[in-house]
Amino acid sequence: MRRRDLIAMIGGAAMAWPRFAAAQQADRVRQVSVLLGTAQDDPETRNRIEGLSRGLREAGWIENRTVRVDYRFSGGDLERMKIDAREAVGRAPDVIVVHSNPFVAALRQADRNIPTVFVQVGDPVGSGFVESLARPGGNLTGFTSFESGIGGKWLETLKEIAPSLARVLVLVEPQNKAHVAFLQSAQSAGSVRGVKVGDALVRDAGDLDSVIVEFANEPDGGLIVLPSPIVASHRERISALAAQHRLPAVYPYRFFVASGGLVSYGVDTADLYRRAASYVDRILKGAKPADLPVQQPTKYQLVINLKTAKALGLTMPPTLLARADEVIE
Repeated sequence: MRRRDLIAMIGGAAMAWPRFAAAQQADRVRQVSVLLGTAQDDPETRNRIEGLSRGLREAGWIENRTVRVDYRFSGGDLERMKIDAREAVGRAPDVIVVHSNPFVAALRQADRNIPTVFVQVGDPVGSGFVESLARPGGNLTGFTSFESGIGGKWLETLKEIAPSLARVLVLVEPQNKAHVAFLQSAQSAGSVRGVKVGDALVRDAGDLDSVIVEFANEPDGGLIVLPSPIVASHRERISALAAQHRLPAVYPYRFFVASGGLVSYGVDTADLYRRAASYVDRILKGAKPADLPVQQPTKYQLVINLKTAKALGLTMPPTLLARADEVIE
């Protein structure tokens, strides 16, 4: 073979290789690991999975054909989150989707390289997860559930429901920095409205009974339940305790109210996971998490349970009912 022909052949092969590699990459079934803080049999878990699956379908991905999704469920167990995070990292997925501040913290201990999309995370900058909302940096980006000032809105809603409210207990998860911001904004709003706002740490289900029962010993009290896998896993118990001690309570998500809670003000979780799928899609197609801005909520839902209000002896203000996105009767 002549030298000129050999060079041409090698050059043609070199030009064809990127196209061949790209085709192989496109044909490969992509791997996505999803870490959820709720239990596998929780109806809310199904709601989130359906939202994510819908978003992937809208982006053109077909589960078990072009993308394989591996789900892990911690059921609000912090130790289980650490185990699930390590196991997910060990599978070396193309993208990880992770729910909640404690699960992100557990994942950060296991890995800081795999592209990751977080969902339902509060104050990601203050929590040290990203450098800024506009330019996250590193391997993380995602979707927040609440701005730091939401605690004030929860306090105002509670005061509107129960005008005689004088004391509020905020259920706080230890080591969750976002909860600090929520608590502070609730305390600021409380000081303006003459409401004393305190907090209690909730590490597990056993803490719920003791802190709520002790708080209920004095009159004119109410509860603010912050977003947390621990309290979400025991939401029916919280609602029962609130009803037993006639404590009006405000919750972060609709599924609390569907389980018997009084009122919630928060985002549509299924829609949040559907939107998160758009970032999974972009990362699978080559985008870097560091270049995808953290998305904040665009709309909040106010949901009221009239049956619970009646059991508590509360009459909902007509102005609040008029603003409600949903009233459960």
